Amino acid sequence: MELSSAALIDGEEVRPIDHLLLQGDAMRPALDGRSGLQNYAELEESLGRLAAWLAGFGLEKGARVASWIAKGPVAALMPLAAPRAGLVHVPVNPLLKHAQVAHILADSGTQLLIATASRVDTLADGDVPDECRLLREDDAACAMSGGDPLPPSNAGPHDLAAILYTSGSTGRPKGVMLSHANLWLGAAAVARYLKLGADDRTLCVLPFSFDYGQNQLFSTWYAGGCVYPLDYLTARDVMKSVDRRDITTLAGVPPLWVQLTELDWQPEVAGKLKRLTNSGGALTRPLVVKLRSLFPKADLYPMYGLTEAFRSTYLPPALVESHPDSMGSAIPHAEILVVRQDGSLTDDEETGELVHCGPLVAQGYWRDPERTSERFRSAPPASRYGGLAVWSGDSVRRDAQGLLYFVGRDDAMIKSSGNRISPTEIEEAAVAVPGVAEAVALGIKDDRLGQAVLLLIRSDDVEVEAVVEVRLKTELPNFMQPRTIIRLVDFPRTPNGKIDRVALAKEYDR
Repeated sequence: MELSSAALIDGEEVRPIDHLLLQGDAMRPALDGRSGLQNYAELEESLGRLAAWLAGFGLEKGARVASWIAKGPVAALMPLAAPRAGLVHVPVNPLLKHAQVAHILADSGTQLLIATASRVDTLADGDVPDECRLLREDDAACAMSGGDPLPPSNAGPHDLAAILYTSGSTGRPKGVMLSHANLWLGAAAVARYLKLGADDRTLCVLPFSFDYGQNQLFSTWYAGGCVYPLDYLTARDVMKSVDRRDITTLAGVPPLWVQLTELDWQPEVAGKLKRLTNSGGALTRPLVVKLRSLFPKADLYPMYGLTEAFRSTYLPPALVESHPDSMGSAIPHAEILVVRQDGSLTDDEETGELVHCGPLVAQGYWRDPERTSERFRSAPPASRYGGLAVWSGDSVRRDAQGLLYFVGRDDAMIKSSGNRISPTEIEEAAVAVPGVAEAVALGIKDDRLGQAVLLLIRSDDVEVEAVVEVRLKTELPNFMQPRTIIRLVDFPRTPNGKIDRVALAKEYDR
């Protein structure tokens, strides 16, 4: 099939993201799993049929369609099918509960929600906007098995393709707007530096609602390889799948790597892995040593990224042993600058803010110009790209070789098990409990999770901790649950009367 709508961006030929499957050899495997194996030609046919089904609802161009489903063919193809139908995909993390889902549906203005029946049953009255139609995942799956497929789209590179919701340091999740070019260039960049090929098989264990998780699919398909989506219960399930499916590529977050290194890997199974990629938190030196020892044939790629600009840096495997604490340097199509408060470039070993420039920068936050203006600002004068850049809020330093090192995070985000958690969201849920006057959620060091959640509550009720624990288990997903809840009679205050979070963090994060 002749491809159209190509654009040259940063030296790369960029096409609509729904053209991605046309990159692969028609007869080579593209998607494997419990639903069976499909080659590229068959998967492209399924994609066209799913897109035609979505288009049949007659929504206007750019309307949002959300998916709240487990991993499988529908979840894997929705990021391509919605844009092919002229719609914008809003993937919802399956771990979220009704309050978070209700916010995403309302904030995005979703008009179609494709979900499993069991998830729909958890929604309360008022969680689904009146204008949002509920659809069953089974119906979407049936649509992929018959009917005339919709041909590849002619979308422009800067047309909106997806909105991915990510937690902020304050308030509820915000939707990051990603264009066709953002997604295509991200796939091309990662496929290139990971050296992915048509013989590679990627085990997709991360949620497709994360940019890192979604890119498991896109980068593998860009390279013509095969993906195997897996919703796993234990780390042992991952090990078994590596063995049974001859997996070559595995992306994970630090807590998963900790669990995997605790298993008894047979050398012939560990030897099947050719590359391990990490993001969502830094790898510790001891963990790097364990991974290199356990998987001697696998290249290890530490990476750093943020949803607002997808991926920023990676450390080449050859440098992992000599520079295990480094974030590496810019990935293809990214320009990473370290700047002072005035926007000038820092000197070597001088701490500054990481600023991401270039075509991977997203289009801002959906319907949120105030927060967009805070994070997306004009690039520093030294940028070769100019335009808008993402000012990360993360403090880093650059050594004489150009390698970057993470110093600290300016905001109050909690990063636990690869998830970015808003303290405010936890605090609001706790304060809703009668008897709780104030609440502070902190991230405290944890060897397995990176950070665990500590919840401090101000209350005179000596039994309120148990009530709060029960309420949060009902209202918040598992990864947001506090490991510890501590009741205090009062909180320390700053001179202007605000809660002194710095003092609390110093007191409890020891």
